[in-house]
Parts: sequence; structure tokens; C-alpha cells
Amino acid sequence: MLKVDFHVHTSSSDGTLSPKEVVKRAHDNNVKYLAITDHDTLSGLDKAIEESLKYDITLIPGIELSTQHNNESVHLLGFFRDNNFKNDDLIRELANIKDHRIMRAKLMVDKLKDEFNIEVSFEKILKEANDTIARPHIAREIVNCGYPYNLEEVFNKFIGKGCKAYVPTLKLSTSDGLKLLKRYNALVFLAHPKLINDSNIDELLLMNFDGIESIYFQNTQDETSRFLSLADEHNLLVSCGSDFHGDLESDDRHGDIGCMQFPSNYLSKFLSALDLPLL
Repeated sequence: MLKVDFHVHTSSSDGTLSPKEVVKRAHDNNVKYLAITDHDTLSGLDKAIEESLKYDITLIPGIELSTQHNNESVHLLGFFRDNNFKNDDLIRELANIKDHRIMRAKLMVDKLKDEFNIEVSFEKILKEANDTIARPHIAREIVNCGYPYNLEEVFNKFIGKGCKAYVPTLKLSTSDGLKLLKRYNALVFLAHPKLINDSNIDELLLMNFDGIESIYFQNTQDETSRFLSLADEHNLLVSCGSDFHGDLESDDRHGDIGCMQFPSNYLSKFLSALDLPLL
């Protein structure tokens, strides 16, 4: 079975490894098809593509776009079928989301101090975030400052949804996010449906998605079976992802690159939709 991974983050968003380091790790893990899907940014793709040419890896340019539906964060995985990820209009639209993320992070840092007396440097967090700033940057700084929590505890107690220091992302609707990515010739998948709690997934899947991330690192076996069945019922493609962020020692919410098994029948359909050959 070929090793693949279609949900991976770099230091261009909230991963710890650079785009080149991520591609090198994928190579070391014998991954043959890799999608870089940083949060709301495309800035690491050129370096990742350049690095992939050194190895026997097919690099798929992608993105994980943050949207809102039913007052809930819903993430979309976009996989580009051509060079539209370099489109200036798309990059400008993503820059607006990036600016909002900076303001969001500042609000969260302020709330951490006001609500929990946890003081971290916003300037240092901003400096550590090479491009797109996200909650893991804040969580890592809390741990690095010596507070007695691991990354999962920081999310569960302070900055996860429903916590007092949580601030939502820009309210781009899921419907508008789908239209945005499709405008630039991307296949759009519903990311990690396991993490959707307040919305009906069947209803979401009626929104013109191309596929669903049915095989995901955090899934139980039953959840994977359920999401594969949903893909079949809605005639959708299936993707597979570790949600790699790099910090495997202190982060048990995300897997290593290529750690998920992706059956060949799903892989061939996925690659065919992207006009890519199966090795």
C-alpha cells in the first residue's frame, strides 16, 4: 500500500517544521503523495514544491481554510488542480484572513491575562509565527514560559472553543469558503468531520463538497467507518490525513506524516480527480 498524506502543516502556519523539512520528513517516511495544507495561507507551497523535486514525491498544493457554519468552526481542505494557488486575487483574499488572525491572537493573549493570570508575550508569539498565526503558537508559548500544562491541557482549559480565552476565527461562511476555493479550481473536502459537534454533517455535505476527510488521525475505527459510509451515500471522494504539526512528543492530537493507511481504491479516485497518475 502506497504511503500518502493529504493533511500536513508547516511553519508557514502552525507547524514546527519548515516546508522543506516537512517534505524531507515525508521522504524519510517513504511517503509518495503529499499535500501541504497550511491554515489560511499558501506561502509555503513554492518551497515545498521545489524541495519535492529532489525526491520521489508528488506534491499537491493545498490549504486548510477556516470557515463558520451554525456558529461553529468548519475547516475546508482545498487541493489545487493547477497553478491557481498563485493567483493574486486569491492571495489578497487570504491576506484579509491573516490580518484577522493577528487581531484574534492579540485578543486571546489579553483574555489569558485577564481571565487566568497567564502572561505571554504577543510580540514573541507573532515573531514565532512565520506567516499565519494560530492557537498552537499561543499554546506552545504558554508551555515554553513554564506554566504547568501540556498543549492539550492549554486547549482544553483556556483557548479551546467554549473556554474563556477563546476567540473565533473570521466569520467566512462555509458556503462562501467553498465558493472561494472552487473559484480557483480547487477540489474542496470537509476536513476532520470528527471535530464537528454542533452541525449536521449530512446537511454540510449537501453544500457542493467534492469529498470528505473520512480517514483521519483522531478517528476511532467506528468513526472512520461512519465517514466512509457518508462519502459513499453522498457520492463523494475520500481523503486521508495525519494533520501533522511536527511536535509529536507533546502533541497527541496529530500524527506523523504518512501514518494513516489509505486503501488504493480511494487513492486512485482521489488522484484521478486531480488529474494525477497513480504510481
